[in-house]
Amino acid sequence: MSDLLTQELNVVNVGLPAFADNIRAAGGSAVQLDWRPPGGGDAGAGMRLARLLAESRIEEANAVALGRCLEAQPVLVDVLLARDAIPALEERRILHAGPPIAWEDMCGPVQGAIAGAIAYEGWAATPDEGAALAASGEIALEPCHHHGAVGPMAGIISPSMPLWVVENATAGNRAYCNFNEGLGKVLRFGANRSEVLDRLSWMGNELFDVLQAGVRALGGVELRPIIAQALHMGDEVHNRNAAATGLLFKRLVPALLELDRPAAPVRRVIEFVAANDHFFLNLSMAACKAMLDAAHGVAHSTMVTVMARNGVNFGIRLSGTGDAWFQAPANPVDGLFFPGYGVEDAAADLGDSAITETAGVGGFAMAAAPAIVQFVGGTPADATENSRRMRSITLGTNPAFTLPAMNFGATACGIDARLVLDSGILPVINTGIAHREAGVGQIGAGITTAPVACFLEAIEAVAAQAPGA
Repeated sequence: MSDLLTQELNVVNVGLPAFADNIRAAGGSAVQLDWRPPGGGDAGAGMRLARLLAESRIEEANAVALGRCLEAQPVLVDVLLARDAIPALEERRILHAGPPIAWEDMCGPVQGAIAGAIAYEGWAATPDEGAALAASGEIALEPCHHHGAVGPMAGIISPSMPLWVVENATAGNRAYCNFNEGLGKVLRFGANRSEVLDRLSWMGNELFDVLQAGVRALGGVELRPIIAQALHMGDEVHNRNAAATGLLFKRLVPALLELDRPAAPVRRVIEFVAANDHFFLNLSMAACKAMLDAAHGVAHSTMVTVMARNGVNFGIRLSGTGDAWFQAPANPVDGLFFPGYGVEDAAADLGDSAITETAGVGGFAMAAAPAIVQFVGGTPADATENSRRMRSITLGTNPAFTLPAMNFGATACGIDARLVLDSGILPVINTGIAHREAGVGQIGAGITTAPVACFLEAIEAVAAQAPGA
């Protein structure tokens, strides 16, 4: 004991960081361990979690779910108008991002985008009249995820909008996503005036016609190899898609130039795609949705198959709990704001694009995209550490997606709700920040996490299905 007291003091501190600060102030060395009690500190929840961690049925179910996700082969097979791809959109229905939410509870950007979509469809003469129509309850409003679809930010899909059609060649399930409008005043941030509606009209006519013909001429585009290559070129395919868009561009342009179409519309389409580095994002989202839908519906599985936000709440779904959503208020985004804006101007976390993180890319793959930190904040070392930490909460890795900065190690894949609660490590998401008012647009970008309350609720639901847990 006397020898111990004469040695240099090196302490691992679990608990209040102030204890470690005091040790350092006294000349010692201290490492602060970011640890939280399993189950959110609730003893009963902790015991139920412990039983679920030892449940063999869950382990077997999770192996099946993860296997289906890893075996999925997302292929871009077509471009269709939404009403032709999604039967529910044959009626007056608009899809939005995130979990279910009533009109009166929606944030400004989602309400503004819905009002604009109603005007775009011709159901109202103006966006203001569209907002009144939505408030009346005459238009059905439902999550994209209820119909095999995803959309960035407000996530709006209405019947006349063109959709990417992505099919999992392994299992045959399909996923859909709208087209990326570019930057500036766009519907996904709630803008809905004439310039936005005019662009949507062009996208639903000329852009749709040319891209549909081009995709059909290609006979299918495998998306997994594009994502894999883009990860080696500095993308993480959520907030950075410059490489993936370029790779898609190389596939599309020769096919478009061979079309039996007048040169002018083909040129306008090529220029539109070339000017938008985020053009691939919506395809990345549809590919991830197709992979995760293949893993959904495995009884007893605790694998997360959806993470989505509606600007108010954050919601998750598990493979083994069917159509149930588990929700909590969305966490704030810690990031960089454009000049003139701050935290007080921001809407809460918004959009379906966290489907990328759910599939193991995006924020989980930030080690591949060191330049992303100039957009969302932090350092390249932070980006790599985020990718490394995510392996603590997943069922495995995806060998199809590797990260050069981590010695070409595979990305973490298959978030296990049990491991999130057991470790206290929350899924990381990099995201754009929308202004809380409709139409202002993007005001920054940053890093956020899924709220722990979602996982607590989900695990309680799993425990209720498992006798003895």
